[in-house]
Amino acid sequence: MASPMRNLLTNPSQYVRSFRVFLAKSTEHQSMQEFVEQQLPDLLASIGSGKSAINILSVGGGAGETDLRILSTVQASYPGVAINNEVIEPNAEQILKYKEHVAATPNLKNVKFIWHNETAYGYESKMKAEKKSQKWDFIHMVQMLYYVKDIPATIRYFHSLLEARGKLLIVMVSETSGWETMWKKFGSSFPLDDLCIFASSAAIRKILDSAGLKYQLYELPSHLDITSCFTEGDEDGEMLLDFLTQVYEFSKTAPPELKRQILEELRKPGCSENRNGKVLFNNNLSAIVIEP
Repeated sequence: MASPMRNLLTNPSQYVRSFRVFLAKSTEHQSMQEFVEQQLPDLLASIGSGKSAINILSVGGGAGETDLRILSTVQASYPGVAINNEVIEPNAEQILKYKEHVAATPNLKNVKFIWHNETAYGYESKMKAEKKSQKWDFIHMVQMLYYVKDIPATIRYFHSLLEARGKLLIVMVSETSGWETMWKKFGSSFPLDDLCIFASSAAIRKILDSAGLKYQLYELPSHLDITSCFTEGDEDGEMLLDFLTQVYEFSKTAPPELKRQILEELRKPGCSENRNGKVLFNNNLSAIVIEP
């Protein structure tokens, strides 16, 4: 009998809701903020030298929280320089949130925003059909390569759009994270529905090495409080299980034995640690900065 489990992305609104619970319960945005404020300025030191405008492309910009931190860092490095910030984001709900965040953020007078409500592949296909090939000073792909059909081809295309001194930033879950442990063990049990790929920084390093690209890798420690996952019927816990497995209504649709095994695995040291009565899932990230 076919499994009733469906990939979370088959319900975009539920995906956004579970993602927001994930962000509220994790230190992901704090980890990204530290990286953007402490490491990124040096990495972007040469991208705008002598330019009257800096072109930035955000691939999978979501609701824009990280994008706006990146823009603030670029503005601090290049005071008064015009910035063209284009965003590729397939989820219309996220774009609305992004626009709300822009409206509520001061000091964006020198930044021009354009949103493309489409996938990375949709954008690439459109640009190729129109024979357009705009170059970018900085392209960032934060936590989005899980949702493309062909990771090497996507990296290859966007890398080809870099200016001579441009940089491409990719952020993925780290190969040291609990995600890697769980996906290796249970990935084949989840319905991907051709909508997502389970991949960590290990897969990205392999792709970059085989393409002969130069890059620097930074590990960003992060954790996710999954304590609520172990309380039957807890709404936040169920949302987190949806996000961790990328399965829509995992608790209701997963075979009982699979659910038992997942909950057991999530408590193990390979995935999580117990601290002050909480179960903290290892949500470490890798930031990979690629040269032109």
